[in-house]
Amino acid sequence: MRIAVIDRDRCKPRKCNLECIRFCPKVRSGVEAIKIDEERKHVEIVEEACVGCGICVRKCPFNAITVVNLAEELKEDCVHQYGPNSFRLYRLPVPKPGKTTGLIGPNGVGKTTAIKILAGVLKPNLGRYWDPPDWDEVIRFYRGSELQAYFQRLSQGRLRVVYKPEYIDAIPKLVKGTVKDILTNKDERGVLEEAVERLELKNLLERRLSELSGGELQRVAIAVACEREADVYIFDEPTNYLDIYQRIKIARVVRELSEKHGKTVLVIEHDLAVLDYLSDYVCVIYGEPGVYGVVSSPHGVKEGINIYLDGYIPDLNIKFRREPVRFSMPVEERVRVEKEVLVEIPPMKKSYNGSFTLEVEGGEVYRGEVIVAMGPNGIGKTTLAKLLAGVLKPDEGSSPKENIKVAYKPQYIRPSFEGTVEELLLTVNEGFFKTELCKTELIRPLGLEKLLDKEVPSLSGGELQRVAIVTCLLREADLYIIDEGSAFLDVEQRLAMARAIRRFIRDMEKSALVIEHDIIVANAVADRVMLFTGESGVYGKALKPMELKEGMNLFLSRMDVTFRRDLRTGRPRINKPGSRLDRIQKEKGEYYYVTPAA
Repeated sequence: MRIAVIDRDRCKPRKCNLECIRFCPKVRSGVEAIKIDEERKHVEIVEEACVGCGICVRKCPFNAITVVNLAEELKEDCVHQYGPNSFRLYRLPVPKPGKTTGLIGPNGVGKTTAIKILAGVLKPNLGRYWDPPDWDEVIRFYRGSELQAYFQRLSQGRLRVVYKPEYIDAIPKLVKGTVKDILTNKDERGVLEEAVERLELKNLLERRLSELSGGELQRVAIAVACEREADVYIFDEPTNYLDIYQRIKIARVVRELSEKHGKTVLVIEHDLAVLDYLSDYVCVIYGEPGVYGVVSSPHGVKEGINIYLDGYIPDLNIKFRREPVRFSMPVEERVRVEKEVLVEIPPMKKSYNGSFTLEVEGGEVYRGEVIVAMGPNGIGKTTLAKLLAGVLKPDEGSSPKENIKVAYKPQYIRPSFEGTVEELLLTVNEGFFKTELCKTELIRPLGLEKLLDKEVPSLSGGELQRVAIVTCLLREADLYIIDEGSAFLDVEQRLAMARAIRRFIRDMEKSALVIEHDIIVANAVADRVMLFTGESGVYGKALKPMELKEGMNLFLSRMDVTFRRDLRTGRPRINKPGSRLDRIQKEKGEYYYVTPAA
């Protein structure tokens, strides 16, 4: 089976010579296999006539065309297609009553499309976008499967679904009032006080939604979802904007919906540690971003995540990645060779009108090492980054030496550059950008080849994040500061980012400070850690950098969470509270994994 997808944002028939049409062998033979859609102002491929020669793909100057060959049996499993030559989703995850099912896969392969269908937000068209079927036909399509009864109840209004969407920024525009009013009105299960306590919302109750930060709004959205009475609860990326402490608390609250209350739960999550912690089953979604996605059958959580990392699904005999993803050696085997001190972080203090104070102990950063800053939101990590970058001046103590060059990727990215990604990178450092080293160390690992001709203002959140990271690393500097580089990235992109930063800093013999909330990413990129203690929004203290094992042990002990290492992939895994390994490691005081465990 052959499918063709055309990126409408990239296809610009009036700016090219239409070589995709002129060189098409079927068009030359008199068959209309590719044409211009005058109404939509882009090229359209007639898939029934396409022979898959790939000439149009190679001739398109904007990389707008993709032609893919898929297994013939998938043709009968198409769940939804958005339009001609557009994205297609094959198969759906099967919700398990009384269990939590996690969805894992790259950005752009249909995870959100799948859960919107299961939430009743989007009606599946079974690939017939020109003639969408009614609910009776959809139900017949799934006869004999668990989804038949699911869609039957959903179509008749007998299945109540609560859906927490990925993008929460629009919520304040749609819902007005204070946090207290909204939580009180939505409390159908009588859990208002428990939700406020566990999700740390007490100090937000009198504030309006429009006044909340991203992390605060995320916690309110999750609280509202958990308060409502439903049969199925769906959470799309619930840990976005949250710090590590909050992620663990959210995972516990979401897991209890299925574990204690018998609800059906589906979750999309890119933080592997959190996904592992809260899921009972995992469905892998593979495919080509923006082109197609295929949903696997459910697997046990450990096996499902390992299948995704291996890039191979044994029950389908399908390999969807060239090389498996493996994690670095255990920390007790990671040897750091002492090198010269490149950057001195001086002791300093910074206050904001008496409302928040950050105290920095200071310390040394060695040449060729990456230090990861870890701690709750509102504790001063970004303030330290701005102090080191020269954006802020300390009230007490001294700034870093003026001869130290700093490149800074801020937490919130607001693009102001008008032009393509390639033009942006050329203005930053044309000489290095054109080298093969830049291509192998940064451009290819972070998947920027297909973004080079895209306009910067048109980039998605994840695309913009990767471009911002490369832009930072292209600058001439001694110290590179990356503030929350994993935000909006999928699992593969997060790990690729961690490896790219670590390799770049080591090979170029520079230094880096990375602020990170994903523990697995922090483990993958860090040589040492800098912990932040104190009270969020009131007082923060940045401790001196410490060895990875010591720092992670201290950090996890404060969270009351223990980690082990998966034997097959080397992946750090959170132990279930009260499990045998959890008790043993706590008794030994070893919260950070010390030996591989199955």
